Amino acid sequence: MSHVLLRSTGGDLCLPEPRTLMIDRLDGGQLVVNPPRRVWDRTALDRSELINWNLLVAATARAMLECLPQLQSGCVNYWDAGNWALNDAADPPGPKPGPTHRVLHQHVVGRSPRSGDPDWRWGESPFFPAFVNRFEWSRGKSPLTPDECGAIVGRVRDVLLSAYDVAPAEVEDGVICPTCHYPAPAALCDASRRCATCLADG
Repeated sequence: MSHVLLRSTGGDLCLPEPRTLMIDRLDGGQLVVNPPRRVWDRTALDRSELINWNLLVAATARAMLECLPQLQSGCVNYWDAGNWALNDAADPPGPKPGPTHRVLHQHVVGRSPRSGDPDWRWGESPFFPAFVNRFEWSRGKSPLTPDECGAIVGRVRDVLLSAYDVAPAEVEDGVICPTCHYPAPAALCDASRRCATCLADG
């Protein structure tokens, strides 16, 4: 399950699903931005949804570049993903058309000039594994830390409100989960401020 860090009219800003983490935090870090509703492609979003989603994506990238020391002199890459869900071996087995099985989400991936991962070498296109090797490829990679995500979420909120003129009411209030210490939308937490991810884990 993906941990939601921030929610706005533009969608959800999340940590990547742990089993399919693409890049280690020290090699650049990765976040995922889901659009405001579940669709298969960005062309299915209406004008307002598309604008708000792209504002959240841009605010996320700006915050990563400004808050993560590993991205000094670096950049970010953006991917509309959902390809592995269309693999014949993915559930349900067999051929799957995009409009019915793909779920749009955008990976915002930091690219560090000092990356030691050969799959994410600076100045090169990244390497992605075959579907069958995806979990092994992700093994050992670490997500962004609670402190890193806290700084990013705070800066995303600032950028949305001050640079992109998003109304405060369009960005949900957030808290810090006392169990995992990651930020989370208050509406997804219980009375003790435990986040949905920790509640699902017991």
